[in-house]
This record gives sequence, structure tokens and C-alpha cells, in this order.
Amino acid sequence: MVISNKLVSLIILLQAMSCVAQDEKYRAGEHYEILPQAVRTANPEKIEVNEIFSYICGHCFNFQSQVHDWSVALPDDVDFQRTHVIWNTNMEAFARAYYSAVSLGVIDRVHMDIFEAHHLKKQRLRGESDFRDLFVEHGVEASKFTRMFNSFGIGSMVNQGKARVRAFRSTGTPEIVVDGKYRITSRLSGNLKGMLDVTGFLVEKERQARKTG
Repeated sequence: MVISNKLVSLIILLQAMSCVAQDEKYRAGEHYEILPQAVRTANPEKIEVNEIFSYICGHCFNFQSQVHDWSVALPDDVDFQRTHVIWNTNMEAFARAYYSAVSLGVIDRVHMDIFEAHHLKKQRLRGESDFRDLFVEHGVEASKFTRMFNSFGIGSMVNQGKARVRAFRSTGTPEIVVDGKYRITSRLSGNLKGMLDVTGFLVEKERQARKTG
């Protein structure tokens, strides 16, 4: 029987795809979840990694040293983002503080200090005045912080964050969502380090899919 070149090529391709599937270290439903509907990312030109976190979450606090070292080494085609969850009204001030720090360009200076103020120093962080004092310690003018914290723009970021968390189907923190498609939790990945391992795998998976797509 004569087999055409096209058929041979198809057989080779199917065999290769089968091998890839068998060799995948992490599998959907077992190590991560595929979201039923993709969520729009901040920059479609890049592969987004979005850390879902809360300043009052102890696991998020413990995760920061790992995720920071990991994120600063990401290649240029990856866009690292964060979304602060708001499970109740008391958490909105923390979210406003986070988005204010991003907008004021001081997130690298105040991010860990907010975590440490809550978890280590046991400071009372409940509203604008509490966060204002912390930002002033890092050189931000009090009036400038107040305007930003209460601005329409920050309110919009808070609402967008709420919508994103709902779309991500997040139920706890920390979690990571890759490119608006894949949700990674410590429960499925095993532990906090496992979350980063699975995230790296999915970033590469998405990178290869974009090349072939």
C-alpha cells in the first residue's frame, strides 16, 4: 500500500502531539483549572501572570519573597499583575491602598511594609488616615495620597478588581491566573512553590501556543 507524503506527515504530527500530551508534567483538572471563559488581560501582546492576593492574608505574606524573586526574573513577553481581593467591606481600604501605591509609583517601596505593618507590627490599618501615615513615611505628600486614595480612578480600579476576581472564580488567596485562562491554587499545585512551578509551565505552554497559532 502506498502512503502519501501528506498522510505520513499527519501521522508524524499526531504522534508528536500524543508524546507532548503524555510528557506534560502538569495537567488540567489535576494541577490547575481551565477557566470556562477567558478573561481579558491588561496587555494582550504579552502573557499575563496575575497574582490574586490580600494584604491581610497570612499565606500571601509568606508567598511574597518567593513570588517577588520569581517575578523579577520573568522575560519581557510576560506581564506580571496583581489583583487585591475584597471579600468584605473592611478589605476595601487595603485594595485602595494597593492601587494608590501603583498609581503613585511607590508600590516597590510600600508593598512589603503594608504586609509587615499588618502581620508583624500588628498595626491597625482600617482607613485612609492609617494608610496615609504609612505612605508619608515613604515620602508621599499627605494631600497627594488623600486625593489619590479617594479618587474616581482608584474607585474604578477597585471595581474592576472585584469584577476580575469574580471572572477568575477565585475563592481564596493566594491564587495565580495565567493569561486570563488558567487558575492555579495551592490546593491543586500542592504548595506555594508548586504554584510558581505550574505557573511557569503554563506560561511556556501559552508561549508555544502563540507561536503555532
